Amino acid sequence: MRIDRFEMERTQCLYENEVEFNLSESGVQPYTVRELLETDASQDAFLDVALKYPHSNGSPELREHIASFYPGAQASNVLVTTGTSEANFSTLWGLLDDRGRAAVMIPNYLQAWGLARAYAERADAYHLVEREENGVRRWALDIESLRRAVTNRTKLILVTNPNNPTGGVLTEGEMDEIIRLARRANAWIVADEVYRGAEVDGTRTTPTFWGRYHKVIVTAGLSKAFGMPGVRIGWIVGPERTVAHLWSYQDYTTLTPSILSDRLARVATDPVRREQILARTRSILRTNLPQLEAWIRTHDDIFEYIRPVAGAIVLVKYRLPITSARLFDRLRLEHSVLITPGAHFGIGKYIRFGYGYDINKTLRGLEQVDRFLAEIGGKKAAARKRPVSRRARAVAR
Repeated sequence: MRIDRFEMERTQCLYENEVEFNLSESGVQPYTVRELLETDASQDAFLDVALKYPHSNGSPELREHIASFYPGAQASNVLVTTGTSEANFSTLWGLLDDRGRAAVMIPNYLQAWGLARAYAERADAYHLVEREENGVRRWALDIESLRRAVTNRTKLILVTNPNNPTGGVLTEGEMDEIIRLARRANAWIVADEVYRGAEVDGTRTTPTFWGRYHKVIVTAGLSKAFGMPGVRIGWIVGPERTVAHLWSYQDYTTLTPSILSDRLARVATDPVRREQILARTRSILRTNLPQLEAWIRTHDDIFEYIRPVAGAIVLVKYRLPITSARLFDRLRLEHSVLITPGAHFGIGKYIRFGYGYDINKTLRGLEQVDRFLAEIGGKKAAARKRPVSRRARAVAR
């Protein structure tokens, strides 16, 4: 078996701590342990935890808390993993083989694409496309591409909802069509829902695929909507027998989550605390996004974008004579700015900005992008650079 180089994660690992301005982050400002535990008593209890092996599938309390996020789920439907990446890895490893295909949503976080190419007979892409509906532009499911991708040899349909990198969310009708085609092929739906709970507008959480079809597996974790990537807790929610089957694969990987991570995750996923945490995330998004949008609009001769529905990410299409991979390299090397290029999501002239961290630092990083655009865009961009930066700073204050 050969596996593709995971370009996005490899470049993140190489460069995220080497640049001054990391605009590639896709979550929100992380919690500290002190903030999460709040009281001195809870902090003392955490410090008294014995550093032993925990439950290898996650503590019963943690699995019950996670199950409460999915209507009708029980603790026995939950397997705790070391991050959402392991949840995806164990699921695709356990469900795919060289006698079946996987249909994978593009654009996407390409972990699933690489794993499907490694474990399945073939990976078939289906697409989200930019579309105007009732006067509003959105990222919509290209249903015809989905119908072509799902055949009688398809064992699994991979969905990321809310989507990374677009921030788009499927409509109920689009979800129903995915389920209809999965039923026809008797295929699994694997729904990566790690951004669920990080909605930009309103308080309604993105609908889950869980409970809509008997062959659904949901993967998620604490890294994005919860603002706790360093805790390294993810989960699989699925039919009890399938979860038990996938647990056997985890015996060959990390074996157990960290006992300290399990303890912190129990606090974070308590239903009352969970809603407080997600409210914090949504507040960050609603504060920061307008400031990034104001900057994007000052470059409307170069950029266009569709406002994200969820997630601390904005995908921007650009009109410049440079590939996204080359743009990524030049910003990193010449201006110490890390963005994520469209090439890392299986698409062309797009770049993804994260906006969930310190917005003032984000705006300083965008000033460096201004300088880069002035260098390659000529006098118009150069003349525009100074007032744009001043206006962005004013918004930040």
